[in-house]
Amino acid sequence: MGIIRAALEGVGGSLADSWIDVIEPDDMGEQTVFTRGVQVKKGSNKKGNDDFITDGSVVHVYDNQFMILTDGGKVIDYTAEAGYYKVSNASAPSLFNGQFGAALKESFDRIRYGGMTPSSQKVFFINLQEIKGIKFGTRNPVNYFDNFYNAELFIRAHGTYSIKITDPLKFYAEAIPRNAEKVDISEINEQYLSEFMEALQASINQMSADGERISFVTSKGRELSKYMAQTLDEDWNQLRGMEVLSVGIASISYDEESQKLINKRNEGAMLSDPTIREGYVQGQIAQGINAAGSNPNGAAMGFMGVGMGMQAGGGFMGTASQANMQQMQMQQQMQMQMQQMQQQMATMQQQHMQQMQALQQQQQSRVDPRVVAAKPPTMPTLADGTKLTNDETQNLDLIMGVSLEIAVEIGRTRKKVQDILALSKGSLVVLDKLAGDQVDVYVNGKCIAHGDVVVIDDNFGIRISEIVQKPSLDSLT
Repeated sequence: MGIIRAALEGVGGSLADSWIDVIEPDDMGEQTVFTRGVQVKKGSNKKGNDDFITDGSVVHVYDNQFMILTDGGKVIDYTAEAGYYKVSNASAPSLFNGQFGAALKESFDRIRYGGMTPSSQKVFFINLQEIKGIKFGTRNPVNYFDNFYNAELFIRAHGTYSIKITDPLKFYAEAIPRNAEKVDISEINEQYLSEFMEALQASINQMSADGERISFVTSKGRELSKYMAQTLDEDWNQLRGMEVLSVGIASISYDEESQKLINKRNEGAMLSDPTIREGYVQGQIAQGINAAGSNPNGAAMGFMGVGMGMQAGGGFMGTASQANMQQMQMQQQMQMQMQQMQQQMATMQQQHMQQMQALQQQQQSRVDPRVVAAKPPTMPTLADGTKLTNDETQNLDLIMGVSLEIAVEIGRTRKKVQDILALSKGSLVVLDKLAGDQVDVYVNGKCIAHGDVVVIDDNFGIRISEIVQKPSLDSLT
């Protein structure tokens, strides 16, 4: 027995032309995690499903729903994909894994056998949407060490959290009560709430260890969710196929002792400012004079008491006011010094900008060097048969007497510096020419001919075999 995907147009025709059963999920609210499938017959309303599913019945699966088909408590097929599916007694399980992939097959192999009465065929649906609005609250104060207050405080937290089912088959096997046909999260939340509160305590302690101020905890819902995921999700995913998706803390309150400590700390922080402290001292004096004026025994008696008090405590009040005034003067001096430093920094920056501007102006005012177009002198071309003058003949004789260096190159090669430094007596250097190749003849650094190496009276010589370019006076200068 299994399910096969049904074509939409075929389902429509079946509903229109026959009395085939269509199975749809029962009412599924925002906090419903599990509900049964109910049969809808042509021309009738939903009714409670019987313990028998007709061969050929069509099951309608909506988005964000997971459908399981059971027989005698044994899960025989499932689908995580929306659409219409036809129940077929002759079909093998199709196992439409959808978004869950092959990992769902492992859970199916573990829970496919159950202990209910055989032939009790049912369809169930599991809600894959985020289950929101699950309320929580700390029954007892939770300790939180705040580095800012440098004290162990005790808080109570209230809020909501949400979960999401990540492995519906595991969730069905471990979290859904046996024989249940509809389950809201509130019905099974008591055990999970205890585990959630333990994880919340651990997560809050971790936030405390990370230095988060206690007053910032309410605005750190996303960070708290990450802490909860690290603490709780591994167990919930492996054991029950669900995870905590978000945690929202609506309010945080302190116990009485913690609130007193915070008030004292804040009051001390305020009174550390000499201006506020002096105002506090003067305010207390004014309140005492005001209270003396309303003395039931008469204002005179009240002011007499004030005078005696002022005389007795005047030294202390005067000393306190004097210390406040000294600190206020020191603060004013520090502020004046800071202002002077800021002014000096501004002056230095202004001077620096002026120097930079002057330097730019100097660079722009410089005259660019004059560019002179230079070119080699033009030599007259001497045609064949041109008769030279006497002066030209003498100049030519002088040039013909100049000796030039002739060099013969048998080959070249390129070496790295490290190879050249490694040369020593006996080292071989291979050139780019083969044995028997002609050598090059250079005059004044210019190649004019190629030739073969010969030996003449124990000296090397060159037999010219090819003139590359005929030498001229221009080329040899």
